[in-house]
Amino acid sequence: MSMTPPPPPPPAGGPPGYPPGSPWGAAPGYQQVREHPDGTTVLVLGILGLVVCGLLAPFAWAKGNRAMREIDAQPHIQWSNRGSVSAGRICGIIGSVLLIVGVAFFVLIIVAAAATA
Repeated sequence: MSMTPPPPPPPAGGPPGYPPGSPWGAAPGYQQVREHPDGTTVLVLGILGLVVCGLLAPFAWAKGNRAMREIDAQPHIQWSNRGSVSAGRICGIIGSVLLIVGVAFFVLIIVAAAATA
């Protein structure tokens, strides 16, 4: 009697042509992995507010704070773009501080020019 080798295991992720994962969500005890919908927006606003237009920085800061609150309110979900939200928020904070310093410097120049006139 000859022994035939066992059949190969099925490919990971289910049958071919189907996306991996379950349409009903994660099984109990497993974390879901999701992407926050505002992650890319916060990052882009933060970078643009820091590099191109400082007026966008406060919006990145505020939107980043809101997104971080939403992420922290759902600890059972693993967020794939928490780092992007955090980076955009930090860029927004730095850009906002630079904007405030720039406006204060401009006001100081105007006051100094008015005082000498």
